[in-house]
Amino acid sequence: MKRRRFMRLAAAGGGAVFASALPGCAALGANKERDFYFVQLSDSHWGYRGADNPDAEGTLKKAVASVNALAVPPDFIVFTGDLTHTTDDPTERRRRLTEFRGIVDGLTVQNRRFMPGEHDASLDRGAAFQEFFGPTHYAFDHKGMHFVALDNVSDPGARLGDEQLQWLAADLARLDKEAPIVVLTHRPLFDLAPKWDWATRDGARAMEILMPYRHVSVFYGHIHQEHHHMTGHIAHHSAKSLIFPLPAPGSQEKRTPLPWDASQPYKGLGFREVEAERDAGLALRIQEFEVFRT
Repeated sequence: MKRRRFMRLAAAGGGAVFASALPGCAALGANKERDFYFVQLSDSHWGYRGADNPDAEGTLKKAVASVNALAVPPDFIVFTGDLTHTTDDPTERRRRLTEFRGIVDGLTVQNRRFMPGEHDASLDRGAAFQEFFGPTHYAFDHKGMHFVALDNVSDPGARLGDEQLQWLAADLARLDKEAPIVVLTHRPLFDLAPKWDWATRDGARAMEILMPYRHVSVFYGHIHQEHHHMTGHIAHHSAKSLIFPLPAPGSQEKRTPLPWDASQPYKGLGFREVEAERDAGLALRIQEFEVFRT
């Protein structure tokens, strides 16, 4: 493939990811039936109310409508955590999860994957999330690519924990070192801004397990902005939020939300387009847009 302008992919507040642009996918061959893309949405914080987003009840619904309007439907959609906004009340937590599920049930794509964020899971170690969406960590294969969803939020100490790390090592042990792997997580696995809780305390152990595999990409949420980072040959890509943007890592004392700009509503919540260019070494070309398209 030369430049693939056959598809301009957009998804509200997250990313549309064309699989052949990811490391290792050349090994899948040129079979068009193996080509696919998925959509990542993150940090909808359903239940949040505040001046940082006066349309807090509308942005998730707009995201659903935007994904449904894609000219070519994605193979699946993944929500990388903070589906709901935190609450100390277990009844309210379940009410918010119920409302969130009702809204995303409006997605026309039926293959949907969910992961918790700390707002969903840290106060009850993921109990309510599991009632609605099942396991907090899991793996699956799709058209020759291996996906691993990790839970670094149910432990209130921001750890994966020994048991999950052992599970990860066992899951990957059956794979060839050249296999294309996508890791999905909520918090970053590297120390982006530990004082802001933008890290996983035992994330380095997960990276040690992943490092022998030559084609690994990590997609995460939590930081409410686009960010790209390399750990050796492993690329990390964060998704924007559906509720409000947060400041650049370490740019101010506290990670307070950026204020709503009435002259530029939805600024920082926009769209991402991804083009794959096989001739350029399977480069991942990302362009962000800062307004919702309706």
